[in-house]
Order: sequence, then C-alpha cells, then structure tokens
Amino acid sequence: MTIPAEQLSDPAVRAFVTAVNAGDRAAFAAVLAPGATMADDGSDRDLDQWAEKEIFTVGGHMDVESEQAGGRALTVRYRNDTWGEMRTAWRFTVGDDGKVTRFETGQA
Repeated sequence: MTIPAEQLSDPAVRAFVTAVNAGDRAAFAAVLAPGATMADDGSDRDLDQWAEKEIFTVGGHMDVESEQAGGRALTVRYRNDTWGEMRTAWRFTVGDDGKVTRFETGQA
C-alpha cells in the first residue's frame, strides 16, 4: 500500500516527492531553500551532484509507504536504474518559508 504524493501531509515534502517522481529538476530546485544540505546513509553529500546521480539521470522514483512526524519523516520504496528498489527512510527539515533546508535518507 502506498500513499499518493498528493495526499502527503507536509506541503514541502509533497512538492519534493512530486518533483522527484516527475524527474522535474526545476520543481526540485524550487522546493529547496538556498544552501540546502543532505545526507545519504549518514554521510553528508553534495546535494546537486547526489540528486543528479541518484534521481535525475537514473529515473529515481519514490513510492511512499508511510509518513510520521507530521509528514516530515517517510518510509519509501525508492527505485532507480542504478540500484533497483530498496526500502529507505527520509527525514526532512523545513524552514519557516516552507522550503526544505535539509533532508537525510538511508536504508530503512
């Protein structure tokens, strides 16, 4: 059972998932605050390089299984052409302006 992106509770997270699933670089950039940061499996990464390698050039897609913390924590079946499908956890920090300032992902 998955939660459709349009039904996710947090507007910034909803926009993030929608942008990823559409492969929409402009929408993805628009949901991020200037200077946003991210980590993958506990290691900080260059967000732009990571997104290009793990999302946009490899057909990244998020199927949300559940949400917690007001919609800012997700359990996701994430897939891309490099790694196939894996169960992942995503945690989002959203600023007062409604933009994602940081996200962290890793194996769930």
